[in-house]
Amino acid sequence: MNFFNLDGPRMASEGAVPDRRSIRSRALLGLFFIQAGINHFLMPGPYRRIVPPGIGDPAALVAISGVAEVAGGVGVLLPATRRLAGLGLVALLAAVFPANLHMARNPELFPKIPRWALYARLPLQPLAMVWAWRATRR
Repeated sequence: MNFFNLDGPRMASEGAVPDRRSIRSRALLGLFFIQAGINHFLMPGPYRRIVPPGIGDPAALVAISGVAEVAGGVGVLLPATRRLAGLGLVALLAAVFPANLHMARNPELFPKIPRWALYARLPLQPLAMVWAWRATRR
C-alpha cells in the first residue's frame, strides 16, 4: 500500500487518473504547510511579533498555528484525511489573516519589510485558501 497515495483512493468504477499537476499541487501544498509549521518552532520570534495585540498570548498562538500547519500539511498528503485537512487549512488561513492585516496597517512595526510587500501579502491569503480547497477536492 502506498502510504502517501497523493492521487487518492481508487474505486473500481473510477476511470479517471488525476493528472500530474494536481498530484504535484497536493504534494507542494502539504510540504509547504509542514515546513511553515516547523518554522514556527525553529524561528518563533518573527511569528510572535506579527500577532496583533489583544487577541491572546503570542507564544501560545504561534505554537497552536504551527501545530495546525504541520497537521494540515500531513493531512493533505494522506488520502483519508485530505478533505478535512483542506478545510482546516482554509480555516487556518482565515484565522491568521488578521496578522497580515496588522502588518499592513502598522508598517512602522516592521521596518525590514517594504511597505509594498506588506500590502502584496493581503491578496495572497485568499489565493492560498483557494489552492488549499482545490488541491484537496476531486
